[in-house]
Amino acid sequence: MESTLRKTRFAWYLYDWANSAFVTSVITVFLGPFLTTLASNVANENGEISLFGLSIYSESLFSYVVSISVLLQVFLLPIIGSIADIKNQRKNFLYLFAYAGSILAISLFFLTEKTLFIGIVAFILANIFFGASVVMYNSLLIDIADSSERDKISLNGWAFGYIGGGILLAINLLTIFFHNRIGISYEFAIRLSLGSAGFWWLIFSIISQINLKLPKRQVYQKEPITFGMAFASISKTFKKILNDRNALLFFIAYIFYNDGVQTVIVVSTQFGKRELNLGMDFLVLVVLFVQFASFFGTLLVMKIDQRIKSKKTLILCLFVWSFTVVFAYFFLKDAYGFVILALLISLVLGGTQAISRSVFSRFIPENMEAEYFSFYEITEKGSSWIGPLFFGIILQLTKSYRLAILSLILFFLLGIFLLLKVKINANEVGVSK
Repeated sequence: MESTLRKTRFAWYLYDWANSAFVTSVITVFLGPFLTTLASNVANENGEISLFGLSIYSESLFSYVVSISVLLQVFLLPIIGSIADIKNQRKNFLYLFAYAGSILAISLFFLTEKTLFIGIVAFILANIFFGASVVMYNSLLIDIADSSERDKISLNGWAFGYIGGGILLAINLLTIFFHNRIGISYEFAIRLSLGSAGFWWLIFSIISQINLKLPKRQVYQKEPITFGMAFASISKTFKKILNDRNALLFFIAYIFYNDGVQTVIVVSTQFGKRELNLGMDFLVLVVLFVQFASFFGTLLVMKIDQRIKSKKTLILCLFVWSFTVVFAYFFLKDAYGFVILALLISLVLGGTQAISRSVFSRFIPENMEAEYFSFYEITEKGSSWIGPLFFGIILQLTKSYRLAILSLILFFLLGIFLLLKVKINANEVGVSK
């Protein structure tokens, strides 16, 4: 029994190992700068391209594409989560979405100037499937760990994700560094790195599915589910959140500060390449450093959390994030400054995510895990739509990356203000409880 449980938990960890390659190699590192370069190559004399009948500044394209993909998740994920809870098909949905998303990610290998539109659509769909799969993944935490072990298991999942995404990123880094020796072009190496993330996601998802054995649970609804039933369930969830003042305040705070966190992550390499003229090989190396250093940063934040409790730890992390964007505006001038920026991010990235998920789980009613986590995922891993859109608009209006990244401090300050009003648990002694 114990051996089976360990195997099941390892399989659950392995899915974070699998999908983190998409977050790290595609969203965080390669796609933003590469898509921006392709768009700039086909832009008019004003630096704009025509897409969906709109004139879009090429430098803002990636921010808009990310915004579209997550805005669609806002509408789709609650419905998907509701259906998964009612039908008790969370595991099956997890791998269905994983396979669809990974295959679309593999297709990014074919992204060129000629296939720009198709590539954008493929990424939007892949990010939607990614978000849906993570909803199911998060909800399965309830099935593999009781409340006393949940924080430990959750942190192990984050750790596997950082390491898995980091290993593939290291492989991609070597491919880019030695592309001439391998006999491929620099652009081909970038495209290969994009496609490899999808392949990694697919292969390890298959291994995860084979080994993930969950206890059987009752199917709540055997008959076909109508949209009316799904929306009724969503309405019930909204009412529960609205009637719980602390849950509502935390949820709103999380939306704001996590929006800021995810936007900084998404645009950091684009900032380094376009504002500081840093090479992609250097940027990938820095992100690789963040990937592994964040694991140790998480351990540091956990130590702090054991002393000052979850809410105070979150607020401390948000002050560090606020200082990070201020540092980027005033002091980030060269490669050395970018390394300092990476170190600041590493200190609080993992801890912010881990504590947020742990605190959020305390507000979830029984048998509504997937539906609640669908709202959580809207603003969690893949990046949410308000932050990138806000960044893109400020960038388009000012043509200044520094002003655009400084403007993100608003999200962290709003998060701090709202968290100060939240009562999480009068008896809590930290995340480990």
